[in-house]
Amino acid sequence: MKAASRVGVFGLLGSGNLGNDGSLEAVLGYLRAEHPGAAVDALCGGPEVVAARYGIPATRLHRYRGEYRTASRAGAIAAKGLGKLVDAVRTAAWVRRHDVVIVPGMGVLEATLPLRPWGFPYALFLLCASGRLLRTPVALVGVGAAPIGNRPTRALVRWSARLAAYRSYRDALSRDAMREMGVDTTRDEVYPDLAFALPVPPPDPSGLVCVGVMDFHGGNDDRARAGEIHHRYLDGMTRFVRALVEDGRPVRLLTGDECDAPVVAAILDAVDSPLVTAAEATSLADLMKETAAAGTVVATRYHNLVCALKTGTPTLALSYAAKSDALMVRMGLGAYCHPAREVDADRLLEQFRALEERSAELRRTLTERNQDTARRLEDQFTALTAALFPAADHTLRETP
Repeated sequence: MKAASRVGVFGLLGSGNLGNDGSLEAVLGYLRAEHPGAAVDALCGGPEVVAARYGIPATRLHRYRGEYRTASRAGAIAAKGLGKLVDAVRTAAWVRRHDVVIVPGMGVLEATLPLRPWGFPYALFLLCASGRLLRTPVALVGVGAAPIGNRPTRALVRWSARLAAYRSYRDALSRDAMREMGVDTTRDEVYPDLAFALPVPPPDPSGLVCVGVMDFHGGNDDRARAGEIHHRYLDGMTRFVRALVEDGRPVRLLTGDECDAPVVAAILDAVDSPLVTAAEATSLADLMKETAAAGTVVATRYHNLVCALKTGTPTLALSYAAKSDALMVRMGLGAYCHPAREVDADRLLEQFRALEERSAELRRTLTERNQDTARRLEDQFTALTAALFPAADHTLRETP
């Protein structure tokens, strides 16, 4: 295979999810450092944002702009159906223009949050099928996966993984999930989440408590009780923040997606204290600045956890999926997880105080784990070069 000069990146990028964009930023950093001659462009959810923020050409992922809104009228249903057919042609045409395509991180092989099979799972299948048919390698790099109950979604995810030319995962649970779905994972490796490759600001710990919140309604299998789950989560988080304020602790609310804003607004309104403020982060770099300035972090979204752990800040996870538990165990904080579906403010406060008591020790642990994480990500990028850029890899090996 010739050295790749045309590289495509694919995913729900630029759509408001900071974790997804952070994974893209990590891969762009790798490409610019190791393969500066490659021309990079994106097929993504928010092309205007990606083009403006990262300086690469970008094309809209779906022809139908209302793809992720529920279609109820006949006209909207017909337009969405037509869009699916057109997307098959558009995706194949885009893939054909590239030497390789990279899907940078993200939970593209999971349904831990509400997901319809004919949305992103279908788009990913089109990508991987086009790559196989057109002989353009598609690499799923550091992605997340989880068991999927919905049969159409599971089938699309399984075939996407099978058709990809390269796969690596952000944790062992993801690789195990794909093996259980019938994918041969013999050659697949596990590496830390790509966001751990991003630059980290210097720590500046204070008495501030960062609390990361989420517009949480449960997962794909929780649709029948989504309202109940959301109410319990919001009530528990509000009670927890209020308890911190009553102790005189300043609290900084963090989000990881634009959809989390109403949760922040609800907590600010309910607690109504000058001690509670909201961050206006637009990137993982912004989130890391916030967590680096905190004494402790309590967070729900997976990439809020990544940012806090990356900056070496003692962290308590409101866990909504096994990936959060696995990450906390890997970073040495497995004892500090609390179920997002069953938030108990009193118990959460107990865990928080226990976390603070071990703060100095946990910071040392995180320093050690982050050093190992950095080494493993170097291995990931070396493996990616060997898989997708063999001519470049050969050149590197021959250079004295």
